[in-house]
Amino acid sequence: MPTPNSDPNPSQNSLGAGSPDFLGLVRFLIEPFLDDVSSLRADCELAPNRSKVWIRLAFKEEDRGRVFGRGGRNIQAIRKVLNATAKMVGWSAYLDIYGESSSKSSPSRGGRPKPSRPNRRTGEPIRRDDGPQQNS
Repeated sequence: MPTPNSDPNPSQNSLGAGSPDFLGLVRFLIEPFLDDVSSLRADCELAPNRSKVWIRLAFKEEDRGRVFGRGGRNIQAIRKVLNATAKMVGWSAYLDIYGESSSKSSPSRGGRPKPSRPNRRTGEPIRRDDGPQQNS
């Protein structure tokens, strides 16, 4: 059984009368990037004071590159459209994507620390300290 805020039918607005159809909008913006449109799962939650809306998305891992775009351009543009739509009614919108990494490490490096680089003055390697060292 679908939850009250899940999107079983994209044409229905689950947030009530007078509010933007955020789920319909996000589906419209995301679906062109997906190979399998049926893999898109979307959920929308509205804050009790009706000033914030959270939109959560999930889709297949192989579509992530197209959805995010080079340097995250596609997903940034989608977030801007959602934020602009929310601001038109005095709200703020938040888009969360299931599996989106919030860590600072680059996925291409596999979470490895950056290599040390030489000091310009002395030529000795500069060591980046990731925190306090434990003595063994």
